[in-house]
Amino acid sequence: MRIHIWHGYLLSGTGSNEYTRALARTLTAQGHDVTVFCQDSDPNLNVVRPQLPGPLPVFVLDAYADAQPALIGDLSQQDLDAFVEANAAAIRAAGPADLLITNHVLLGGPVGAASGLPFIVKAHGSELEYAMRGNPALCDWAARSLSGCLQVVAGSAHIAGVVKQLIGFDRISVIPPGVDTEDMRPRDDALSGLLAQCEADPPNAGNPRLPDPDNAQRLAEFFDRPVVAYVGKLSREKGVPLLVEVLREVGQRAVIVGFGPARLELEPIAGPDILFTGPLQHRHLRYLWPLCDVSVVPSVFPEAFGMVAAEAASCGCPPLVADHSGLAEIAAGLRQFYPAELADLAAFSSRDELVDRLPQVMAMRDVLSPCARQAAEQLWSWDSVGRRITDLAQGLL
Repeated sequence: MRIHIWHGYLLSGTGSNEYTRALARTLTAQGHDVTVFCQDSDPNLNVVRPQLPGPLPVFVLDAYADAQPALIGDLSQQDLDAFVEANAAAIRAAGPADLLITNHVLLGGPVGAASGLPFIVKAHGSELEYAMRGNPALCDWAARSLSGCLQVVAGSAHIAGVVKQLIGFDRISVIPPGVDTEDMRPRDDALSGLLAQCEADPPNAGNPRLPDPDNAQRLAEFFDRPVVAYVGKLSREKGVPLLVEVLREVGQRAVIVGFGPARLELEPIAGPDILFTGPLQHRHLRYLWPLCDVSVVPSVFPEAFGMVAAEAASCGCPPLVADHSGLAEIAAGLRQFYPAELADLAAFSSRDELVDRLPQVMAMRDVLSPCARQAAEQLWSWDSVGRRITDLAQGLL
């Protein structure tokens, strides 16, 4: 198939960014002719970068080197329409395609509708919770835009339910995001590999989207006893303040990976046993997770799926996730493979449970690690995701 993929943002650093890059690479490897439309580049992909006519509409404000971000809810309809048309025009200029996959109900729905191509929309969750919820005008625009789409793909039953709740749309297929189980795996050379990747990092002149410049030296001295991992946005919604508080209470070492507004608040009070690295890429994480004893996903806000938990599991690092939204579906998958007496160690539903279960998971790491790996291999893989999406499209075209 000739497939266009539209994503309004970058190809690394957040869940939807990583999803887009991985899906594009998977579909390309499966023999499809894939073009990606986004605000980034990738040497392994055919990428088109649409010119922006004004602000970049976002769900959470972050710094962009080459764009001026603005919250979708703060932009005028004129600004939003101009953004949609500029991106749809870039898609049309690239020529016909059998299928267009757009990311986020907004603004993927309007871009898909304006493209003139048969399209599927991938709902990620951030657009639903941060932009559309509580905004009837945006929900109405999304509903009208989706009327002509082939299907909405949701990464979890939770996200499918939110789409139905907010806009009443019910042509939804649940296809979880995927994990590169060949790349994300347990490794004997994890520490040397991680340090080599850190030493290869580009210079960082204060860019929060790049890894910290002294990571190699600091990490080389850090893994002399059990370590907790957190990977994701550094924000209150992601539960990072809660995690730091609990880590200090139970006295566990941790590596905090990511960027976001909470870092400035938390790093000064975290103490020497909590190491902040800035954002790391998959080339780092494939070595970091095998070194860690548990990967905590403590979000206090609904999550579409919990990709970092699935990737950690694939590396043999047992996840411990908040037991709600799409994260609960990760926990349910892990419980299928954990010993019955340890099934509760897949998730926590309160602060007290996190305090109690975090040390237990670390103590049982050797038992839980191969179980987590087996869950990732059998339940989540990018190859299966790509085939399920193209099979779905071919059945609808």
